[in-house]
Amino acid sequence: MKINVFATVIAASLATTAVADGVVNLYSSRHYDTDERLYSDFEEATGITINRIEGKADELIARMQAEGANSPADILLTVDTSRLARAKDAGVLQSIDSDVLEDRIPSNLQDADNQWFGFSQRARIVFYDKADVDNPPATYMDLIKPEYKGMVCHRSSSNVYAQTLLSAIIENHGEEKAREWAAGMVENFARAPQGGDTDQLRGIISGECDVSVANSYYFARALRKDVKGLSADIDKIAWVFPSQDAEGAHMNLSGGGVAAHAPNRDNAVKFLEYLASDQAQQYFSGGNDEFPAVPSVEKSESVAKLGEFVADDVELSKVALNLPTAQKIFNEVGWE
Repeated sequence: MKINVFATVIAASLATTAVADGVVNLYSSRHYDTDERLYSDFEEATGITINRIEGKADELIARMQAEGANSPADILLTVDTSRLARAKDAGVLQSIDSDVLEDRIPSNLQDADNQWFGFSQRARIVFYDKADVDNPPATYMDLIKPEYKGMVCHRSSSNVYAQTLLSAIIENHGEEKAREWAAGMVENFARAPQGGDTDQLRGIISGECDVSVANSYYFARALRKDVKGLSADIDKIAWVFPSQDAEGAHMNLSGGGVAAHAPNRDNAVKFLEYLASDQAQQYFSGGNDEFPAVPSVEKSESVAKLGEFVADDVELSKVALNLPTAQKIFNEVGWE
């Protein structure tokens, strides 16, 4: 696990310095260099020093469980509804009351018990080869039509984006339709699921995939700066925000919550409230090509290029409850 402690406190001493005036201890699985501006501006504005430990989400959750009541963690910051739900189920988060968060963050982007809040979003949309696809899928369910057999690329079933998308389909269409969709995707795969979202987009450039499903920010990033194997030929790719006449495009979250045994709880709440500020929301969009969670905040240029669309406003806390069923369906239909 990578350990990166922000400012003056080293990781080895976190346990002994967990409680201190002007300190907040952050466990984060976000790994974006652009987030540094979030941390430095919060420190400058509040005088609160952020001590940061970075690692993979599951490792951080397991660490918090092992540390128990002695954990120095004040905040867990991670990506995707499935991981936020996993943290809640593991008992490493606590409910909080914050008028700022209740007012700024839409209710569908909050945990039902206020244990986690979404602070940025990514749309999971359909990309396709302009030259080879004349009639792209208009909905997620369209992806399983026979006309797309051998054309579709997607990540593996172990990926949280795949798990949360199927969980949302369960919530919106029911378990039977969700199973039909997962089985139809397997039938239409151009290749065995592999790689990350950028690889699904590169697959269109290489000709291996005609249709791919990926999160919007991977594509927007390649519009903003050079991404190897993608940006140079990005004009070959077009996109569709699915299900615009129905539930809307599925949205992934990046979010966080206050740790169950937070020694600096008040400072932790202040940090989460800062993440909902206009300034922080603009950093999420401008620095990492994400959609702001706060509706009134303007999108960055790269994100705005994707166009306007209808987002699925399903309650993500309800979607999270479907994750075990989604994994069961993946296993049953043979989605690797």
